[in-house]
Amino acid sequence: MTPPPDPAEPTDQPPPEAPAPRPPLWTLPWRLLRGLLHALIALLLLFEEWGWEPLQRLAAAIGRWPGLRWIEGWVRGLPPYGALALFAVPAIALLPIKLAALWAIHRGHTLIGLAVIIAAKLLGTALVARLFALTHDTLMRLAWFARLYARWMAWKGALLAWVRASAVWRSARALRQRVAEALRAARAALAARWRA
Repeated sequence: MTPPPDPAEPTDQPPPEAPAPRPPLWTLPWRLLRGLLHALIALLLLFEEWGWEPLQRLAAAIGRWPGLRWIEGWVRGLPPYGALALFAVPAIALLPIKLAALWAIHRGHTLIGLAVIIAAKLLGTALVARLFALTHDTLMRLAWFARLYARWMAWKGALLAWVRASAVWRSARALRQRVAEALRAARAALAARWRA
């Protein structure tokens, strides 16, 4: 049996580290709420991120139709505060539609109500994306707007980086790529069968 080491003798092992202090228990609900809020905002931002460009291109294509081109020219010519006020139009125009959808859900027509809410969200995103594309330079002439926009983009970038670093995001992205590859293969097989 070996005797215990003498505490006065130096050892080659570093001293044990003290455990990290635990945060107070009362902060747990706030941390959970903040994490949930970040997750919800991240989902909304991801929807906007994935939908923004395609919906903006769709709205731009519709805006090139004869009879609608003058609207885009008028929007581009607005002064900064007029351009800013224009962003209230989609929200005000879609509010009655969203309220009708909520009424339909309340009356038991859940699928119809949800479909209308999703369609309104897509339409609203397309309109806001196109309005922002048309008025971006004008809005950036407002110093306070340019500062807020820069802060928003930095915060949004940090939140999206956090989401993209998560295991859930990486798994969803891998699944999306596998589905896209399977769809391409199925499309190619159908095209080959069609030609034969």
